Amino acid sequence: MLRDAGVAPSTVHQKLLQPLLHQLQLQASESDSMPLRFVFVLEGNGLPWHQIQPLGIERRGNPLDNGGAGFRSSQDKGGLNRAGRTELVDMPVGEHLLPESLEPLNPWKDRVSVINGLSGRVTGGTHSRNFGALGVYNSHGTFGTTGTPQGETIDIALGKKLDAIFTQVGLGIVNNTNDAVVYNCSAWGKGKPVPTQCNPDLACANLFGSAADGDAKGEFVGRNNLLDFLREVLKRLEKNVGGPEREKLEQHLAAYAALRERQSRLNEIENTLRKHAPVVSDKYTSDVETDRLDAHFDIAAAALIGGLNNVVTLASGVGDPYFAVRFGGLGMSFDKHLIGHGGSNEGRNANTLSIIIRKFHFELIARLMKKLEAVPEGNGTMLDNTVIVYLSDAGESHHAKCLEWPFVLIGDLGGRLKRGRYIEYPFWGNPQHRTIGNLYTTFLHAVGDPRDDFGLKDPLLSNISGPLTELLSGRVS
Repeated sequence: MLRDAGVAPSTVHQKLLQPLLHQLQLQASESDSMPLRFVFVLEGNGLPWHQIQPLGIERRGNPLDNGGAGFRSSQDKGGLNRAGRTELVDMPVGEHLLPESLEPLNPWKDRVSVINGLSGRVTGGTHSRNFGALGVYNSHGTFGTTGTPQGETIDIALGKKLDAIFTQVGLGIVNNTNDAVVYNCSAWGKGKPVPTQCNPDLACANLFGSAADGDAKGEFVGRNNLLDFLREVLKRLEKNVGGPEREKLEQHLAAYAALRERQSRLNEIENTLRKHAPVVSDKYTSDVETDRLDAHFDIAAAALIGGLNNVVTLASGVGDPYFAVRFGGLGMSFDKHLIGHGGSNEGRNANTLSIIIRKFHFELIARLMKKLEAVPEGNGTMLDNTVIVYLSDAGESHHAKCLEWPFVLIGDLGGRLKRGRYIEYPFWGNPQHRTIGNLYTTFLHAVGDPRDDFGLKDPLLSNISGPLTELLSGRVS
């Protein structure tokens, strides 16, 4: 800096600046060492762009408006749409008011970014894209099924990079209150779905059992004993088999060893877990979906603060057929599937009902943010090193074409991402258009995993590899 100003950096200057430089180095080192965290919040049933649009920022011709008539009439013979927005919009949210859905985020408006115009066409269309929403592929589910994951999903990919006791914690609600576990949106790899825990009481016991008392503690100890017993049995069997059978046994042994190691790591942080474990109340066993989702957000905050995981996925009515969840706790007499088909209730149209449900989700997100903001970390708080990613599992509508996939991002991941932006990409088929795969690649770049692509690439688009440079701050892990 002195040289740029035309001043030779003398020994005197160096001595004067040394304390400041040393402090800056310490701060940078401390900041770089802080854990990074992702919270994915998925809501089923589609996300119309106008429900998250900052007030006063107008969108340019969207061919998907008015039932998509503009899109159908503007396709050329090659199937590429050259209509609609043709320029990139990148501007600060600034003084623009947040829409009703996002009002709970007003205290953190400077952290909120709204991303419109991304596509996810390769995931298919119509109802929930199941694993494809986070994986960027078509999971080939028939109506009423989630299908089979075709690769890892972004929450798991990030969890593998941001090592913790649990790679990822999946929590959520579905249409059937009797489902304790479903496989609906996250995957370790092809054909390897990851569970979403739907019973808050059981989820809390699974995560915080090592720090619990009574029956929960007994179950945790019993699980450890069972793992030890199974490992000993497999070791004895291993001596007597060969070939493919031996290889399978070795894989089982490795899996049990990993589970036992995780249990041991839970024991090591028992005091921390006891301090941060959520207080179980009636909402943990409630049949009311809003209570259960509230409890899951409590568990998510406690797990992050307790150091159990760095990635959590909260899935609200995500996956086919789970999107048919009913929000009776918000005074609605029918499920979200019917709302998606335009159903009204007590004088409230489908758009109004959808906004009420969406705003409730952002109220839960705001409570989670307050909890993270209350925990000091480095020179700031846990919230400073976290990014919350909100999306739907079905693109821009209930029967989505996935040519639009709106996102809300909250936070900057310790300065690795830009925040407080409104970014609108050119419509699908136009130059500078980008996909949800580019967004997920951006997240990976931010944590030091610089892949060119994530998931499948749209075969009808070109030059779409790499991250979204509009979102990256230039600082990576």
